[in-house]
Amino acid sequence: MIKCMLISPSAPVKIGGEELVSEWQQDESTVLWIDLDKVEKSQEKKILTQFGCHPLAILDAQRERHPPKVELFDDFIFLLYRGFVAKENNLTFEHVQISMFIGQRVLITGHPESSIAINTLFTASSEKYLARSPVHLALKIFHSSCGNYLQQLFDFEQNLEKIEDQFQVSGNDKMMREITSHRSRLVKIRRTFNYHVTVGNTLNSYLEDDETSLITEQEIHTVNDLRERLDRLLSLSQMYYDICGDLINGYMSVTSHQLNATMRVLTVITALFVPLTFLAGIYGMNFEYIPELKFEHGYFTLLGVMSVISVGLIVWFKKKRWL
Repeated sequence: MIKCMLISPSAPVKIGGEELVSEWQQDESTVLWIDLDKVEKSQEKKILTQFGCHPLAILDAQRERHPPKVELFDDFIFLLYRGFVAKENNLTFEHVQISMFIGQRVLITGHPESSIAINTLFTASSEKYLARSPVHLALKIFHSSCGNYLQQLFDFEQNLEKIEDQFQVSGNDKMMREITSHRSRLVKIRRTFNYHVTVGNTLNSYLEDDETSLITEQEIHTVNDLRERLDRLLSLSQMYYDICGDLINGYMSVTSHQLNATMRVLTVITALFVPLTFLAGIYGMNFEYIPELKFEHGYFTLLGVMSVISVGLIVWFKKKRWL
């Protein structure tokens, strides 16, 4: 579906389809936002080519998976980042690749699946962002996507705190699998945020070095606000990743300590019965001539010796703090 929003200084905002493109071409004072939502690749390529977008940028935009990036061309800025489509608890959401072609009077957004951030902003109330400049609207869309990510991380933080509290009381293998699953998702999310931070830094360099007239000093605050949000996303994902790692390491340490304690008790019991078994084995042999065989109090003497050995070993083990 192709959606268009047209801003004119002499008329109210118009929201419609491809028919608004001709109005935009006829009036140079207008600003246009074209959203290519689930549009076929052939049609998308045709529209982007008509607006003079670079073929390599179009190729990157239509790839199924491409790392987030920002690239500067003569007449526009090409921005590619990852938003998400469906959201559930515990960071289980699907990424959607969103491409932006930002010109002086036009913003073209493309995505193979519906975008939460774009659907939220594609209303008449977003007229002020587009009226300011297409790049301002593009930064707002990116900022809104990051806000959705941020909310997901905050929701996950509450769940992670519950897991930590339960883990301290009764950690088990089921919780261990859950934490490992969260850690695996955080690795992928952290990689995405790392790319996004690079995109934010590149946009800031365009602004500081005055490499393009599309990003003016008026957008200093917007770019800085976006960079701060991207940095926060990366730091939060790193922190939660470290917390999950600490929980895993703590569980392994506790399990190892419990296993060592169990093995120590079993070893002490074995050590106690080794000399007793040795004595019982000797006097249990069926030889006719055994020196102590006819001894009147031999049975009780042997039991006494075995008792002394047992008590002596127990006392020695306690002194060594093995018990």
